[in-house]
Amino acid sequence: MTELKPRIFDGPTLVFGGVYSNLQALEALFDFARSRGIPQKRWICTGDVIAYGADARARFERLAETDALIIAGNCEEGLAAGAQDCGCGFAPGSTCDALSAKWWAHAIAQLGANARSALAALPARAIIEINGRRLAVVHGGVEETSRFIFGSAPDRVLASEIAASGCEGVLAGHCGLPFTRVVDGLLWHNSGALGMPANDGTPRVWCSVLTPADGRGGVRIEHIALDYDHAGAAAAMRAAKLPEEYARALESGLWPSCEILPKDEAKASGAPLAAGSLTWLGAGAGEAPAAFWPRSSGPAPLAREKFRDPHVTAGGELRAQVALAGLRTLWINTGTLCNLSCANCYIESTPRNDRLAWITAQEARAFFDEIERDRLPVREIGFTGGEPFMNPEFIDMLEEALARGFKAIVLTNAMSPMRHKARELAALNARYGDALTLRVSIDHYTQRLHELERGPRSWDPAIAGLRWLSENGFRIHIAGRMYSGETESLVRNGYGGLCTQIGLTLDVTDPVALMLFPEMDAHADVPEVSQSCWGVLGKSPSDMMCASSRMVVKRKGASAPAVLACTLLAYDEAFEMGPTLLDAAGPVALNHPHCARFCLLGGASCSVG
Repeated sequence: MTELKPRIFDGPTLVFGGVYSNLQALEALFDFARSRGIPQKRWICTGDVIAYGADARARFERLAETDALIIAGNCEEGLAAGAQDCGCGFAPGSTCDALSAKWWAHAIAQLGANARSALAALPARAIIEINGRRLAVVHGGVEETSRFIFGSAPDRVLASEIAASGCEGVLAGHCGLPFTRVVDGLLWHNSGALGMPANDGTPRVWCSVLTPADGRGGVRIEHIALDYDHAGAAAAMRAAKLPEEYARALESGLWPSCEILPKDEAKASGAPLAAGSLTWLGAGAGEAPAAFWPRSSGPAPLAREKFRDPHVTAGGELRAQVALAGLRTLWINTGTLCNLSCANCYIESTPRNDRLAWITAQEARAFFDEIERDRLPVREIGFTGGEPFMNPEFIDMLEEALARGFKAIVLTNAMSPMRHKARELAALNARYGDALTLRVSIDHYTQRLHELERGPRSWDPAIAGLRWLSENGFRIHIAGRMYSGETESLVRNGYGGLCTQIGLTLDVTDPVALMLFPEMDAHADVPEVSQSCWGVLGKSPSDMMCASSRMVVKRKGASAPAVLACTLLAYDEAFEMGPTLLDAAGPVALNHPHCARFCLLGGASCSVG
């Protein structure tokens, strides 16, 4: 963030955002500020003054006349630039996309050239200081105005955002829900929306007051619910012929669509929030990571009695098993050595981890021979690692798989190990075309969050490799991660923007072309999978990866490779099935947290489809 001169706030400070052209809510805010004696010079607005409501121009002008610090939201940025929409990244044809088009046209019609010039003059961010604590004021994300950041966002994602601000904390808006999180002593605070209820089943709207905590160097944060003339605001929307869905939301307190909400926030729909407060003591104060509002228990730890017996769950039910319906995909782990050390690699690959040794071309060939000899229905060979291109015999085994008529998919980070094999890889692509797919790991569509997972300076080489593959006509898929706290639709739209930016043609709505993997934490609670789960969840054993795939690994020091039930459980010997594909033809007991989290509930797969 560009260095800005901090604005000092030396007393109780009113924070609000998301006015959304709601005249009645704004007047209630004025009344509240007067009742608390908070002068306008200590008001902070986190943007989106203009949006769903009936009084776009009047609300902006009313607020602009005050001494408040007003940050540009994505709505202000878009309206000032004459954009076609609000820039929130809603999926085309979604409920939010359709409704926003209607109020956007209304707002544009109300604003004149002078108002748009005033919108363009609003700062994108600011730095403030309260009781010696420096805070960045932004709209959505620190570097992305329209990024949704909710209270359920992972700690490391919030910590990364705050670090990017260069401050001890961030005041933000955009997501429409009030929350406060303290992560390693660093603050993320969202006052909620003033112009739309918090989807909690009440018509109240939200603001907050930040007050220096005398003698402690901290800041007291109050989350405040405001009652206001919501019926009058809804009537004004109807008179302006704005979407009825938003008028009803003002009355019911429930949003017309929850498609932007992560699962935790979606589950809380209709549950009334109670006003609350906490005191933030600042970085280095030793505050517990669970200092947040509203209160939440967070992820529960996995019960020790779960996933112990391969035949029976902890509740005494018969454990689900998956029979091999037909081996269609054979995965070969080329070895766990990798040029990167990612923060959360499911197989713990690093430049030093050689727990899974290099597979040789001859060893891979033996499994290809077995497939042909026993006429197994294998259609594709998948290569994973580690980084497959680091294996000195990888090109040989890849060429053999393609020459035998298999489709091949290679999981790669597209960095220097792949580029060192560019000539050989291009030759294979020229010879076999669409039979070869390169699935490139881009863990997030932004550089900062990709590098949060993959490490500093990992973005540019990966994007360069992706561009090279695209320019040379390779069949490309992308593998992403669902760890940013965003919904799947927003993540897919984000990757769509990245693909457009780098000139890559990819259908980001295709769950195979853009494969988004759920996060896997073997220590977090997840239900066990009993036989009755199939009917309850409307799933079939044939939906599971282990119904159609197996993986070959060679453990360090082993004389020969072994076949495993699953690509995710390389080190769990309970899932080792034998030295040949025939030995691995038996059923698989779903006796691991990843079976539920990744496959059954996460709906993920590693195949090319």
